[in-house]
Amino acid sequence: MSGDVTMSSDDDRPLKPRAGPSGRNGHIAQNGNLRSGAIASSSDDEDMPLSQVARKSDPATPRPTKRKKPVYTSSSDDDTPLASSPAKRTASAAVPMPGAIEATATRVATANGKGKASKKEVDSDSAFDDDDVPIAKAKRGTNGRAKRKQPPKKRVKEESDVESEDSDDKPIAKKKAPARKRKVKAESDADDSDDDKPLKRPPAKKAATKKAVKESSSEAPKSRRGAAKAKSEETDEVTKKAKKKKEEEEEEVFRWWEGQDVEGDGTQKWRTLEHNGVYFPPPYELLPSNVKMKYKGKPVDLPPESEEVAGFYAALLETDHAKDKTFNKNFFDDWQKVLKKNPPRDGTKITDFELCDFRPMYEYFEAEKAKKKALTAAEKKELKAKKDALEAPYTHCVLDGRKEKVGNFRVEPPGLFRGRGDHPKKGALKYRVRPEDITINIGEGVPIPKPNMPGKWKDVTHDNTVTWLANWTENVNGNHKYVFLAAGSSIKGQSDMQKFEKARELKNHVDRIRADYTRDLKTKLMQDRQRATAMYFIDRLALRAGNEKGEDEADTVGCCSLRCEHVTLQPPNKLVFDFLGKDSIRYYNQVDVDEQVFKNIRIFKENKEDDDDLFDRVHTASLNKHLQSYMKGLTAKVFRTYNASITFQEQLEQGTPEKGTVQEKLNAYNHANRMVAILCNHQRAVPKTHEQSMGKMREKLRGFKYERMKLRHALFAIDAKYKKNKKYSADESDLDDEGIAEHEDQLKAKEIEKVEKKFAKENEKLAEDGNPPQKDSVLKERIQEIETEFKRLKKERGTGKHQLKRERPTEKIEEAIEKLDDKIKTFKLQMEDREAGKEVALGTSKINYLDPRITAAWCKKHGVPIEKIFSKTLLTKFPWAMEVDDDWKF
Repeated sequence: MSGDVTMSSDDDRPLKPRAGPSGRNGHIAQNGNLRSGAIASSSDDEDMPLSQVARKSDPATPRPTKRKKPVYTSSSDDDTPLASSPAKRTASAAVPMPGAIEATATRVATANGKGKASKKEVDSDSAFDDDDVPIAKAKRGTNGRAKRKQPPKKRVKEESDVESEDSDDKPIAKKKAPARKRKVKAESDADDSDDDKPLKRPPAKKAATKKAVKESSSEAPKSRRGAAKAKSEETDEVTKKAKKKKEEEEEEVFRWWEGQDVEGDGTQKWRTLEHNGVYFPPPYELLPSNVKMKYKGKPVDLPPESEEVAGFYAALLETDHAKDKTFNKNFFDDWQKVLKKNPPRDGTKITDFELCDFRPMYEYFEAEKAKKKALTAAEKKELKAKKDALEAPYTHCVLDGRKEKVGNFRVEPPGLFRGRGDHPKKGALKYRVRPEDITINIGEGVPIPKPNMPGKWKDVTHDNTVTWLANWTENVNGNHKYVFLAAGSSIKGQSDMQKFEKARELKNHVDRIRADYTRDLKTKLMQDRQRATAMYFIDRLALRAGNEKGEDEADTVGCCSLRCEHVTLQPPNKLVFDFLGKDSIRYYNQVDVDEQVFKNIRIFKENKEDDDDLFDRVHTASLNKHLQSYMKGLTAKVFRTYNASITFQEQLEQGTPEKGTVQEKLNAYNHANRMVAILCNHQRAVPKTHEQSMGKMREKLRGFKYERMKLRHALFAIDAKYKKNKKYSADESDLDDEGIAEHEDQLKAKEIEKVEKKFAKENEKLAEDGNPPQKDSVLKERIQEIETEFKRLKKERGTGKHQLKRERPTEKIEEAIEKLDDKIKTFKLQMEDREAGKEVALGTSKINYLDPRITAAWCKKHGVPIEKIFSKTLLTKFPWAMEVDDDWKF
């Protein structure tokens, strides 16, 4: 993941890749990767087969897992009381991950044995899946596995670690102040658009307005000045109302973290709760009669139920899903069941998937997309307004008398399950959810919400010990789906704060825990020795604990569910981990371990087959029970949050340049975040648009250099002495005559396109006002001016001189060159950062594992606007973290 950007010049050399400083405990190396005394991963690592996929007996067929179905339990430990900040800081024990980037999902994103990289899917079906949740206590069988026992009543976890890189994570750019309209006054032509002026209008203006209204009522012709003034005052009134509304909304924010008992008692979560239920998707709309799928080349007359399912597949025809054998098989199997109940009306028997042609449906969907895309801004706005009006009753609830925003109030529409990674059920049909499938949770005595589609709720409960508003069970994986409050709600905020406070409290106990498990690595009791070794991995490698899996679930594992095939011994003390982690993302790591740990793994593997459990005497429930003897509410998951946050804090302290630019500090921040993402195995495939995006950035950089070159040449034309000045004498790199010609051609094309669009808009405006359009000769004249200007630029090539359109003093030109130098330097840093982060998902750790107070304090200390790091969604999610002092430490 090189961060080097090869667009350098003598006058502005790019920054060298910054070496990552070693951590306080030495677990980060100077090369910016997680430190290890081990030999770095060789190129052969990329070709190593996944043990889960390439089986000895049949390399082409994935081995079906024998794992049992997981027990659904509560993560109620999030509600336990927390200790205050500890007096001392303890360093992370995380160890290096050589080969992690090279051998993970970036190059082998699926476990199908083909080694084909694919972008990680984020599907809403997995919105509440989390391998980190502690498992309920389970009885142990003779084989050491946990026997499944469903509890009579489940507690619902209060938060979910949704591992995704969505738009919510993108930092928000500072919005430019809207351009204020120029006010026309009789007294002066001066611009009246001072943003600092109050919105109140002076009395004189009001008199003028009244006068204009009076003149209008008497049918006198309104002057241009009067119309402009009236329009300006109308705009001011709208702005004033918007500002007042914003202020009212800000006043409504419930500052629960000020003087409130944020720890909670672990039982009652609310006193009163009222909401309107969930929003069901609209019913299926039939396709036009001329749009039919084909079988054996002939159109098939499908009934609505079968046509809808066929449409789900047709919409994905040109995606990677339609090229996946598992996806196609699961879709066709489920579609066959639907066809059996709802056969084609023309008697066609559909038995062979290869003979199905969904392209007519696909082409219709694409045409509809194009129509929507071609709608005018006003039409799109109108459609959005109608949609918002339908959803408005469901977006908020009333919790303890306060209006709180609801998170995922929309019920998932039916479709084909996509899953994440190499999920065995991808392509399966997700049924339409109906009111009869959903349980509603509301306060006692409040009106029962009415569904927005025919039907009655499955059940109505009044459980104030949970925070979900509705739940149902989806048919594909049998997972429970919940509707929670939005991320910025008081309950979610308290849950987040408790989670990070619990991780901070671990600092008081981590030294004792590490001393104990280090001692137990040599104990004679094999169960304790296995538990100590598992804790070593969880603490040092940030592995998830791991849960039992059903036979029809993705074969993903964590620490406690590792099999012998997942860990390879390389003497004298190196272990190679290779398995599918959460979301079927490959975890590959070569790491040097303590001599005793290496010895233990060798003992644990003796007399076992590859598919036997490595830790056959330890399971997640017993491990978490042991951890709770050290600290109330402590689970293996807390170690992951703790190690991520403490590592992040250390990296920021050691890597942030005190006197660097904002962009240099942002690069240091993202570097620290990348170290955490690598530690937690938050890998991603290189985005398909990455090269295209980098190409655009390179073109933009060339534009900056071209502009700088022209300013230098303008100085040379004014005074030849500037040629002897080292600051201006050197030519820009990557900007030879061929590059200049190519760039000028692109500039000319853009200028012509801009003029054509402006001309078309002007004619539209004239037509609206009832005036005749401009003649084509006007457009030709404008284009001719552009042609003349670029002919002049062409003549200047190679002369080393340039004539500016508007004369400027040399001081202004020098100042402009300095600004461009800063802009070029900053832009190179941005390119370097973009390239370095192409294989790492930074969003997951920022959302779920890094205490947001670390970021808030760092931004205050180093003068970095937090909007450059946190998106609007994250600022809403973590309001409680924004008010810490600049010296706050995790």
